[in-house]
Amino acid sequence: MRLHVADHPLITHKLTVLRDQRTSSPVFRQLTEELVTLLAYEATRNVRVSPIEIQTPVTTTIGVKIGEPRPLVVPILRAGLGMLEGMVKLIPTAEVGFLGMVRDHETLEPSTYAERLPDDLSDRQCFVLDPMLATGGSLGAAIEFLFQRGAQDVTAICILGAPEGVAAIEKQVDGRDVTLVLGAMDERLNEKGYIVPGLGDAGDRLYGTV
Repeated sequence: MRLHVADHPLITHKLTVLRDQRTSSPVFRQLTEELVTLLAYEATRNVRVSPIEIQTPVTTTIGVKIGEPRPLVVPILRAGLGMLEGMVKLIPTAEVGFLGMVRDHETLEPSTYAERLPDDLSDRQCFVLDPMLATGGSLGAAIEFLFQRGAQDVTAICILGAPEGVAAIEKQVDGRDVTLVLGAMDERLNEKGYIVPGLGDAGDRLYGTV
């Protein structure tokens, strides 16, 4: 597994505002979108492209276009939806699928309650969006789901991660082509499975249900 933790002052600044409990939901949503676009630059470094000839005002030249089959972007419902716009702004030709996953607050185990994905993901590059990598249960289950459908490689984009979650994903995906891109690596998980210092429940803060 490849791990990339962003180290950029703009990302750190936006994360600081996200963490602040006084930040309103509209601002939280806007900053999340901006952060995902910044993280997506790194996450799409190895996106497949194919050559294309174009005519400039001066001459013809060879450039590239996003290759086929198109990348698949998969937000994990519900909080991952807040990351979708920032991702598709960068790759507007990508296909979008959805995975609905929920974590049991007692056992911390994930379960899938909804999915809208192609039946066959053979030879597809997949990008999974999940704001918080805490225990790694939901993200790990989502990654496994995509590989079972035939995905070639999976890149996960998370705003924050905890060491426990990163270790869990690394152990689970051993030998598979997985990249993990984080906005920051936080200190640890608390006894309730929340990231410390974290930013609270990303879904609640995105949609104003705190």
